[in-house]
Amino acid sequence: MAVAVSGNLRQDLHGRGQRLTPQRQRVLDLFERTGAGHHLSAEDVHQQLLRGDSRVSLATVYRTLRLLTTMDLLRELELPEGGKRFELATENDDDHHHLICVACGRTEEFESPEVLQAGASAAEQFGFKLLSPRLTVRGLCPSCAVLQGGEAN
Repeated sequence: MAVAVSGNLRQDLHGRGQRLTPQRQRVLDLFERTGAGHHLSAEDVHQQLLRGDSRVSLATVYRTLRLLTTMDLLRELELPEGGKRFELATENDDDHHHLICVACGRTEEFESPEVLQAGASAAEQFGFKLLSPRLTVRGLCPSCAVLQGGEAN
């Protein structure tokens, strides 16, 4: 069951000269249904909407993802080969990090208080204002490591 978007989103969009179109609503509903921790590409979103009989173009999906990201409703995750995945924004976004396979794009989340502390310490040491202590680790998943002739640890 989709979660209804609050009136605040309508007001935010209206304040930016935008409307809450049915397509935008469907994209956000999809992320709300899949929940936090799921990472979808624009193509994934497009395919899932088409399977649900939603008529929406891939170009509209890209524009909608960009808009929802700028409104901090979605978070963008850059993949090694220039691709992007998106996830539902949550209040504790900085509490998790990502492990990404550089071959297939598989994405796993993990938590590490040590990473959070290291980010805060480094920012303080160099006089930076810390905006986000999130870490993205790139590697090979077990399946891809085997395919490339190595062993996964």
